[in-house]
Order: sequence, then structure tokens, then C-alpha cells
Amino acid sequence: MGNSYIKFALGNTITTEQKYFFNKNGFIHFKNFIEPETVNDIINASLKVQKQWLEEQREKVNGIPIKYGKDLDGSPIVQRFAFVNQHHQLFAELAKDPRFEVLLDLIGPGARLGTEEKDGMVLNHYVNGHESKFTQMGWHTDGLRDIFHGQKLNPMLNVGIHLSTLTPEQGGLRVLPGTHTQSLYQMLFRKKYFLDNKADANEMAITPQAGDLTIHDGRLWHRVAQSSVIGEESRRRVIYLPIIAGKYEPKHENSPTAFYQRFAGLVK
Repeated sequence: MGNSYIKFALGNTITTEQKYFFNKNGFIHFKNFIEPETVNDIINASLKVQKQWLEEQREKVNGIPIKYGKDLDGSPIVQRFAFVNQHHQLFAELAKDPRFEVLLDLIGPGARLGTEEKDGMVLNHYVNGHESKFTQMGWHTDGLRDIFHGQKLNPMLNVGIHLSTLTPEQGGLRVLPGTHTQSLYQMLFRKKYFLDNKADANEMAITPQAGDLTIHDGRLWHRVAQSSVIGEESRRRVIYLPIIAGKYEPKHENSPTAFYQRFAGLVK
């Protein structure tokens, strides 16, 4: 595949070509899912949620720890919002976009958007400054948590709505195409989970424009690369929402914090 890949347009159905590409590589990229004005509205809505959470000194949402950090000027910011769809109407409406129904076809019957499950709709805000803590994320698969919970590995896709335009230099999502079909052993031991940040010769840089949508299979090895630029240019925001199948397991205010989430500090 080299360093470039096909970017598709999302229509009323998933086409045969799109399905083939996704099944082969474990990811797919759709252009222009939302308009630039909507991107700006979403960012402004996240700033309102951030202000509220900072004022409340909120630590968790439905048992999921909130990740705080420092902005370029040293002021506190939220760097990882879990279940943001439950804290502002705009995110709740975004999750109801009918085009998500089309995407469910990538798993098939029984698939649903996990707006009330796992971590709900997550917004990540990365910025590479002198006090930054949340600048990268080591190699991992999203399927590991099911194993942690002693569950059968159910299909799970991660939908990314990109709020920033990225070049490879600005960091962002890196995937190892095709690793979603690996053995369970490879899924557990191909890389050191979260601790290994090194580039892989076979990795593919996902390079979205603001407003694009990507999907990757939960079993696919991926990482978030650190920006090689510092300052405002390094700022990037992305929303993630899971498509899942299997037993319905909604989270609520009194949900326990999972064992592995207590070590969130290890994850940069």
C-alpha cells in the first residue's frame, strides 16, 4: 500500500469496493463527513463541557477517569472526555446522525453504536507543549479490554470523527493494515501494550482533513504518534465512538473503574 491509501465517499450503503478494502486492511477513511462549520461548533461545545468539568473538579464520568492536562499557556484543559455525548446536546445529536446506520453494515446484524457503553463518545485533545502529558499513545488493540473482562472477543469497530487536518508530521493515528485478522497470540504479544511507541516499517499514517471520518477494527494494532512540531500547530482533536455487537452493557454514574483504567497514568 505504500504511504498512501484510497479515501472514499460515504453514500447510502457500504459499496462492495469499500467492504473489500475494509475487510482486507482493517480500516477505512471517508472524506467530508461533517462540514467545517460543524467542526467549529463541536470544538466550542467541548470547551463548554471542559469549563463545567473544571469548575466541578470532576474526576470520572460513569467510572471512566477524565484525563486532564495543561494547555500551551499552562492553563488546565481536559485532554480526554469520556461519554461527552451525555454532557452536551450537540454531541448527543451528532451520535444520532442517520449515516451511522450505514456504517453498522461493516459488522452486520446486531451491530449498534456504543453511545452508552464502554467509554461512550470520547473526545481526545492532543497538544504538544512543554507541559504536555497527553501527546502520544503506544501500540495497542481495542479488543484487549474484552479479554480483561473475561469476555468473548466481540466485533468492535472504532469510528473516528476528525476535527483537525493532519500531516504525518503532526502525529495522529498509525495503523498496521491487516493485523485485525491475526491470531489471539499475536493480538496479545505482537507489541508491548502502550509501552512501545516506536514506528513500525509497515505502519500507515492516517492523514485526515477536518471533518473526515475513519473506522478501524478493534483487533487492529494501532498507535497515536507524537507530533514532531511543538505549539499551536500540534493541536489536534478527534472524536471516537464504538460500533459494537454482543451483550448490551450500558455504563452509569456508579459504574466501577475497570482494573486497567487505574493505570491510565502509564498511557501518555
